[in-house]
Amino acid sequence: MAPRSAVVTGLGVVAPGGVGVKPYWEFLVAGKPASRTISLFDASAFRCRVAAECDFDARAAGLTPQEIRRMDRAAQFAVVAAREALADSGLEVADLPVSRTAVSIGNAVGNTILMEQEYVVTSDGGQRWLCDESYAVPYLYQTMVPSTMAQEVALDCGAEGPVAVVSTGCTSGLDAVGYASQLIEEGSADIVVAGATDAPISPITVACFDALHATSTRNDDPEHACRPFSADRDGLVLGEGAAVLILEERERARRRGAHVYCGIAGYGSRANAFHMTGLKPDGRELGEAIRVALRQSRLAPERIDYVNAHGSGTRQNDRHETAAVKSALGDHAYRVPMSSIKSMIGHSLGGIGAIELLTCALSIEHGVVPPTANYTSADPECDLDYVPNEAREMRVDTVLSVGSGFGGFQTAVMLDRDGGRP
Repeated sequence: MAPRSAVVTGLGVVAPGGVGVKPYWEFLVAGKPASRTISLFDASAFRCRVAAECDFDARAAGLTPQEIRRMDRAAQFAVVAAREALADSGLEVADLPVSRTAVSIGNAVGNTILMEQEYVVTSDGGQRWLCDESYAVPYLYQTMVPSTMAQEVALDCGAEGPVAVVSTGCTSGLDAVGYASQLIEEGSADIVVAGATDAPISPITVACFDALHATSTRNDDPEHACRPFSADRDGLVLGEGAAVLILEERERARRRGAHVYCGIAGYGSRANAFHMTGLKPDGRELGEAIRVALRQSRLAPERIDYVNAHGSGTRQNDRHETAAVKSALGDHAYRVPMSSIKSMIGHSLGGIGAIELLTCALSIEHGVVPPTANYTSADPECDLDYVPNEAREMRVDTVLSVGSGFGGFQTAVMLDRDGGRP
């Protein structure tokens, strides 16, 4: 009996530059960044006043007034992306084997926007030390628990298998999909609605990143603010969004004649036990996560056709990641293209890993590697092929996607065209 493995049979996305897979992909390969001056609130008093926002209309996306009132913006993104992914997979909600259908959603900062809005209301704009709960929405408690993200997706598709939120900072999306593949491999589920979402563009989150001095201050040039791997980079740009991948047991997908985008070939996760936000320049732990994912995939480093980088645009991350890829891939690191889509859609924290995996699946599907936008000058410490400024057409069979998260989380996921592990 062949070992069980997970394949991707459906995709859905809400992202800066495009709501829906087709507009998102067209935007991405054009290489034009979506970052702009923040419009979701008045950011004039902040150090960083730029972000990559989604042009998202909840009603136009099919959500009802009750759903809109009940759900935070991040949960809305997740539900809309899940609906698109299920439709793309050809699976009908009414026909899902509910007890064998699971949900795995990554998230970093919870229901930030709704929670902050309700605090403003119940505290009368911060004037009351004791908040007046009578002014709160009936679903205020749900803003406190990130599990509502997975709950809303499960409710929408009727999933009765394992349902969980994975929260590991900026690697949440990668880890949620990695966990989903493990559910299928071990036999706990046959179908997993897997992905991640975050909507962090709010005063409290922007204030936190201002305090860290982690974000770009190119407020007069938002479009070119995020410059991963470029010598003149000065920090990341916050983003928002969600992506959902339908993972299905390989033989089940083949029996029903599903279109298979790719398989989950390997997954590795490590922590650096070092610092909440700091990264060692040698990238040892991320390099080890890559080696674990490679061992699971049973593929040599030379088989990797593309590396989807974390590429946040901070000096320490870009240096750390470059070192990790070199240590894990050896000489092949200098031959394989490696790019950061955060240069175009920003860093959506817990959501970005799933958006990056969806992008990797589309690279395999279409034979295109997206560019690293805003690359202006080489950095001697970052000397790999970062696919500067223009997308590259090439055959892509195997992709490595990597991520680093606050708290020291390091994750690597391998995708392959052939549909899962051998």
